[in-house]
This record gives sequence, structure tokens and C-alpha cells, in this order.
Amino acid sequence: MSRITRRGVLRGAVLLGGAATLLGPADPAWAAVEQPTIANCGTWGARPPSRPLTIDQYRPNKIIVHHTAMANSTDYSQAHAFQNSRDIQDLHMDTNGWLDSGQHFTNSRGGWLTEGRNGSLYALLHGQTMVQGSHCKGQNDQAIGIENEGTYLTGQPPAALWNSLVAFCAFTCRQYAIPATEIYGHKDFNVTECPGLLHDRLPELRAAVAAAIAVAASGSAGTSRP
Repeated sequence: MSRITRRGVLRGAVLLGGAATLLGPADPAWAAVEQPTIANCGTWGARPPSRPLTIDQYRPNKIIVHHTAMANSTDYSQAHAFQNSRDIQDLHMDTNGWLDSGQHFTNSRGGWLTEGRNGSLYALLHGQTMVQGSHCKGQNDQAIGIENEGTYLTGQPPAALWNSLVAFCAFTCRQYAIPATEIYGHKDFNVTECPGLLHDRLPELRAAVAAAIAVAASGSAGTSRP
């Protein structure tokens, strides 16, 4: 399990959002974003894939946001998050007939991040390859998919989920040199209601992620001066 202390990443979002969008993969800021805590498959008790996974020898070019369309639980504990990951994997393997969880990562309503498809965390931390997913038709070999626990057709997610989503996207953009503008929702590519009202907040998410990268860059630049 990768356990790095989580910190707030929204500081300065309004002031820095516009300038942050100018950052690109060659900017030193891409080396400055802090890792969020992500529990790997072994930690939450994942089953092994039913057959070999496909590893694409290149970086993904976007992030796709989903919601699970499951109940909006009020249990925000880590134990519930781990059970949620097991439930998703059982659904995807036993009902959908997929070889593993379809998404690369899962974000609980309590803000706990877990690895979804086996090998996705290793690929993310190394930043050079991706595990091919099963989360969005036509994009499974191009995009990192993150499932957000719950259903958001009429209500918004808890703040813990939102803040964790921002932290995850900022780190993933850093690792794979994905511009913050390349964060999408499932319905941008397929006929679906997913990710509900989270889709309406994508501009806000992109701005917050860009701002997080800019804030991290600012702090990094400050500590590098003599």
C-alpha cells in the first residue's frame, strides 16, 4: 500500500486557476505534486484477474470520471471503502464477465482512494505505462478511469470525495503529463448519465487540478532557492 500523508490541494484555486492552465509537461511543476494515499489491491483484498491483463506501453492521454450508480452510503470509513471495492470487483467479474474491476481506481464517499484494476497503481507510480481498462467504450486504451462511489443524478458528493478526486487527478496528471484540460466524464464518450452532476462540475475540477499543480510548483520553487 502506498501511504503518503494527504494534504489539501485547493489552496489558491481561484487566484491560480487561470495561470495554472498554462503549465505543460516540460514545466518543473510536474515533479512537485504530492502523492495521495492509495490502497493497493492486496490491501483491500482484491481477487486476482481471471485472465492476463493487457499492459499498454505508453502513457494515457486523459482521465475519465465516473460514478458507481450505487447507494449513497453514509458510512465514510476505510473499511466500507474496501468493501465497496470488493463489491465493484465482484459485480464486474461475476455479472459483467470482465477479467477484473473495470476502472483503474476507486474513490469512496469518505475520500478513501483504492486501486481498482490490478497493476494500475504500479503503472501510475512509474508513469510510463497503463493497464488497459474496461470503463469507457472506445477509451479503455487511452484513459485512466476513476469510479466515485455513489449516485449523483440529483445531489452532490460529500466534500471528502470531491477533495480526494482533486488530489487524485492532480497527481495522475503529474505522473502521466496529462493537462488538466484533459479530464472528462463518461458521458462525453458514451450514451450514459454517468457521472451525473459531477459532469457539470468538470470545469471546476479542471480548474482545481490546475491550481493544485500551480500551488505545488510555487512551493517547490520557493524551497529550491538558496
